[in-house]
Amino acid sequence: MELIRGLHNLRPRHRGCVATIGNFDGVHLGHQAVLGQLAEKAAEFGLPMAVVTFEPHPQEFFAGAAAPPRLTRFREKVTALQRFAVARVLCLRFDARLAALEPEEFIRRVLLDGLAVRYLVVGDDFRFGAKRRGNFAMLEAAGRRHGFPVVHLPTFPIDGERVSSTRIREALANGDLAGAEKLLGRPYRMRGRVAHGERRGRDIGFPTANLHLHRHASPLRGVFAVQMFGVEGEPLPGVANIGSRPTVGSERILLEVHLLDYEGDLYGRHVAVDFLHHIRDERRFASLEALTRQIEDDVAQARRLFARHETDPGIGPGPGTRR
Repeated sequence: MELIRGLHNLRPRHRGCVATIGNFDGVHLGHQAVLGQLAEKAAEFGLPMAVVTFEPHPQEFFAGAAAPPRLTRFREKVTALQRFAVARVLCLRFDARLAALEPEEFIRRVLLDGLAVRYLVVGDDFRFGAKRRGNFAMLEAAGRRHGFPVVHLPTFPIDGERVSSTRIREALANGDLAGAEKLLGRPYRMRGRVAHGERRGRDIGFPTANLHLHRHASPLRGVFAVQMFGVEGEPLPGVANIGSRPTVGSERILLEVHLLDYEGDLYGRHVAVDFLHHIRDERRFASLEALTRQIEDDVAQARRLFARHETDPGIGPGPGTRR
């Protein structure tokens, strides 16, 4: 898959494609339905499949630190898109200039002059351009004038409600990992590079792999039963804490993973962590001794959950049936 950063990096060979536009935060089942429709048309037309997306997320541009937490960082999103036969990702920098671009100009510069789109799929609620004035009707009219079909997929519902990134964030904030997995089509996952930490976990008998998340906010916090991928013997079971570590104090959000019965050096590795079961909320303890006792309880609970899974493979560490 080719990543193209900015319109200025488009070349003549990039002209002629089937395309979709959106933020694709989480690449959830609703997004996957759009990508599936697009893949069918890519095969029918014999053209590459392109996704147009934005960085930073438009909500982060407009709301700053008050923006809702992302489900996926940009790198995670690109990795997820690779699973769906996407040939190219055009990433447009969302800044004041792009925010002020009139929708007619967006259509001309991006869809016509830039990509020469032959078929376009968008979500039923897609808006674009200055003051969000651009909508499906405008795209459809442009398609009629310039000879490419524009289609939208209707709302993708699960349990009678639309699948959306907002709904997934709400499930994660409530510790409902099974609900989030149902909407994502997979367990919720975070990726990162294992970095050196302060070794506090090792000092109290629970060494951790520390992942700096490089996020202004996290969609979930607390203690979880997890599985780690990207290491020999994967998936490896573990217990993870994600948050600001209120007992010892931290100014940034950190993901710390204690792998059960694992000895090895993980520093520098890029790993993925799947969140399977919410054990408890993050909280402040009066002493390191009290924190240590709680971690012992957390590890014991995680072991019971994984032992239950080994006894009945159809049941995952989280509630409900695993797919």
